[in-house]
Amino acid sequence: MKLWPVHKQGVLGFGKAVEKMIQCLNNTLYTSAVVLRLKEQKVMIKKLGLALLTSAIASMSMASVESVQANLKKNYPNIHVQNIQKTEMSGIYSGSLDGEIVYLGEAAEHVIAGSMVRLKDQKNLSAALYVQQNSLDWNKLPLKDAIKSVKGNGKRQLAVFSDPNCPYCKQLEAELNKLNDVTIYTFIYAIKAQSIAPSKQVFCEADPALAWKNLIAKGTPPTSKKPCANPIERNIELGRSLGLQGTPVVIFSNGFKVNGAVPSTTIENMWRELGL
Repeated sequence: MKLWPVHKQGVLGFGKAVEKMIQCLNNTLYTSAVVLRLKEQKVMIKKLGLALLTSAIASMSMASVESVQANLKKNYPNIHVQNIQKTEMSGIYSGSLDGEIVYLGEAAEHVIAGSMVRLKDQKNLSAALYVQQNSLDWNKLPLKDAIKSVKGNGKRQLAVFSDPNCPYCKQLEAELNKLNDVTIYTFIYAIKAQSIAPSKQVFCEADPALAWKNLIAKGTPPTSKKPCANPIERNIELGRSLGLQGTPVVIFSNGFKVNGAVPSTTIENMWRELGL
């Protein structure tokens, strides 16, 4: 399983180094890592062999989540590593920094940015943790408030949060049109002020799904002028409650969410790797 996606600049600005390392890990089980010394924000080791990494970890003292949090807060209050928790490796703790999975020792003086692979079953634990920390409960999505589109047998499912005036949402819509055998639930998430009125009118049309397609793909607003019941305000509240700060957002049926205009080929690959 690959660790995807690398959208942001990366740990402490070392985006290219982190991305290069992750690309390497996507093609091999050899354990590689970027080790950053927080005191100087200096890359110490660009690639760390399995034996050397194991030796380094074995020398680290036992720790607790509380001690790691305390040391990090005391020594580096401007570095905010979230979701700190124990890993299977003694003395190493995982966390998330800038949306990426990182690893820390008890002293919180170094950050290891890379993938942790369990050799017994060749499972990428970092990828599994990334999915876990970027997931929500699919069963709690109010699908009745979404526009439902079925292609083929519709056996696979996606939920999408989209704003009709978002250019990346328009790109995503074109990619979604390339998918087959899928049911897509589109939550119109009108976070732009100019999107609220036409989004509400979509639900006043005889065929809301067609009205949405015309609005998002062609920029053609609904013709109906009469007010009607619609879920737009509920969708806005839903998006806020889920912490969605932008559009588009794609949610897989296991709850894993990805931001941005995800290519159809990437969605297909994720379905395979997630077993969906």
